[in-house]
Amino acid sequence: METEPEHLDVSALAAQPIAYWTWATTRALLQHVRSSLARVDVTQQQWWTLNYVDAAENGLTRAQVRDRLDAFLDEVSPEDMGHAVDSLLHREWLTADDADRLTLTDAGRDAKVRIKDLVAELRSEIHEGITDEEYAAALTILQRMIRNVGGTATPR
Repeated sequence: METEPEHLDVSALAAQPIAYWTWATTRALLQHVRSSLARVDVTQQQWWTLNYVDAAENGLTRAQVRDRLDAFLDEVSPEDMGHAVDSLLHREWLTADDADRLTLTDAGRDAKVRIKDLVAELRSEIHEGITDEEYAAALTILQRMIRNVGGTATPR
C-alpha cells in the first residue's frame, strides 16, 4: 500500500490526467473485488444477478437480467451473463419456472446474505479513511466531468 503524501501540492495534482487515475482506480478496485469474490467461488456477474433477481418481485427472465446489467456490458459480455445465470441454476441458487422466470431459492437467499456480508467488508476496506462527505464530493466531481464531455452515467 502506498503512503499518502505529507504535503499536498495542489498545482501538481491538478495537472494530473483524470482519465489515468480513474482507469487505475477502476482496475485496482475491480481486481480487489473480483479476487475477494473468487475466494468464496462467486463471480461479480453472479453477485449482480443474485441482487437483481432478488429485487424483482416476480423474478426476472434471462433477457431482463441482461437488460438490467446492460450498463456493465462494456466490461462483461452477454455470454458471461448467460454463464452467470447457468451457474446459479446449476448451484440451485436460482430456479426457473415454466415461463423461464428466474427466482432465488432458499440456498440462493442464504448465499446472497453471506456474499452481502463480504461485499460490506470490501466496501469498508475501500472506504477506509474516507469520510462520507469526501466520497460524495468525489462522486459529484466525477459526475460533473461525465456531463462536461457529453456522457451519461446512471447511478446504481
